[in-house]
Amino acid sequence: MEHETKIVMDDLTKVFYKKGNSITAIKNITADVKDGEFVCLIGPSGCGKTTLLKILAGLEKPSSGEYTIVQSDKERPLQSMVFQEKGVIPWLTVEENVAFGLTMRHLPKSYVAERTEYFIEKVGLRDFSKRYPKELSGGMKQRVSIARAFANDPEILLMDEPFAALDEQNKYLLQEELLNIWTETKKTVLFITHSIDEALLLSDRILLMSSQPGKIVADKQITFPRPRSVEEIRSNPDVAEQFVEIWQHLQTEVQKARA
Repeated sequence: MEHETKIVMDDLTKVFYKKGNSITAIKNITADVKDGEFVCLIGPSGCGKTTLLKILAGLEKPSSGEYTIVQSDKERPLQSMVFQEKGVIPWLTVEENVAFGLTMRHLPKSYVAERTEYFIEKVGLRDFSKRYPKELSGGMKQRVSIARAFANDPEILLMDEPFAALDEQNKYLLQEELLNIWTETKKTVLFITHSIDEALLLSDRILLMSSQPGKIVADKQITFPRPRSVEEIRSNPDVAEQFVEIWQHLQTEVQKARA
């Protein structure tokens, strides 16, 4: 069955003004994301990937153009965002952090408790539910952020390099946990990464962006069957070919930016 469109971006442009100067972060971004799709954004540093996510999160307003997030249930929030770091509230326990969005929506306590416990279990933090963030490792804090985002049951999930600051072992574990939860929930995800391996592992599609001002210059379908593993991704010759194409694109765009 063909999935319906969940996110529509139509000619989005964002210009920042400072001290009489202007910087165009993104320009004429037009793209659709289907319901339940996992889409990765890849581009050189400074190409406006985070700006685009902030617009979709309602944290920035576009200078021109518009976007639509199709809301299937008015009781659900439009979006949740997972940042690279500092996404947890330091004075709340793991349990309170995960429950935060649900609590703010004044949902029944029994529902909040059930959903919070479920996602804490899914990310492997049951034994740490009463701990505070200062008692957790970086990987654990990101688990809390992911659990909170999924527990809140948004229409779309926006993730800004959530695993970039983690060591390789924690990164692989969290990628696997994220995929397990996504497979179960089929949440629509827009995910920023600089890692080509990560994008090939996680995504249904990869949107390649140009150097600043960021534009979408390619839309790659990833047809490698799920479930996937890092080992399979790295050993598959077809995926290796896609890796090289994306790598060459990034190299070209970085050289353009330097020029």
